[in-house]
Amino acid sequence: MNHPDSIRLNKAIASSGYCSRREADVLIENGRVTVNGKKAGLGDRVLEDDEIRIDGKVIQEEEEPVYIILNKPAGITSTTRSRFNKTVVDFIGHPSRIFPVGRLDKDSEGLLLLTNDGSIVNKILRSANAHEKEYQVRVNKPVTPDFIKRMASGVPILNTVTRKCKVVRTGEFEFRIVLTQGLNRQIRRMCEYLGYRVVFLKRIRLMHLNLSGLETGRWRELTSGELKELKAVIKHSDQRPHAERAEARSRNTRNRPGNRK
Repeated sequence: MNHPDSIRLNKAIASSGYCSRREADVLIENGRVTVNGKKAGLGDRVLEDDEIRIDGKVIQEEEEPVYIILNKPAGITSTTRSRFNKTVVDFIGHPSRIFPVGRLDKDSEGLLLLTNDGSIVNKILRSANAHEKEYQVRVNKPVTPDFIKRMASGVPILNTVTRKCKVVRTGEFEFRIVLTQGLNRQIRRMCEYLGYRVVFLKRIRLMHLNLSGLETGRWRELTSGELKELKAVIKHSDQRPHAERAEARSRNTRNRPGNRK
């Protein structure tokens, strides 16, 4: 029986600021985590006075929460993995152990949120929570009304169809798009499917957070107002994972041959 004061091991690691829960699960799965000298397993629970080690080192006590907005330049990889030459964490050089919330691929730039608060990551990234992310995009040929319509209606990529979204033409070769999901290289893949190639991609907004006054390559901490609104927006986000699974089940049911109209 679980002790009433115990918490999941991945949550304890995330709360220490070491990494996100998802990354903690990978560390546990790879046998890099021990609890009180014994190798840990996925789903393990711990108490406050248990000794948690990663690669033989005791994880640090919980630090003061850090929340940072970076206007990421192109050429920087948004990961904490040291095998990459230029990681976003190295680029910032913050004294706290921070990690990015989600990713922007190496060739993309713009708003990236970084933190040492692992409790907020899934709340922001979970698809069912439908938090908006807005991008400015430039492509290699003129943006047509048909292109805008098809992008907004949903594009078949990665064995699914993208969720309907807002798309607005902002120039002959440019458009803005607001997504509520985060498939791998989603915008680039959507454009490629429609015969376009992305030549510039910048995230300009994440929920209520934007890049106003922040030059490329610079970062700042969230204001007290931004942080208060962020916590209010995601407060109940973790209570909706079942909606995401229900949506997937419903979609699969609709797509079965016997249910097609």
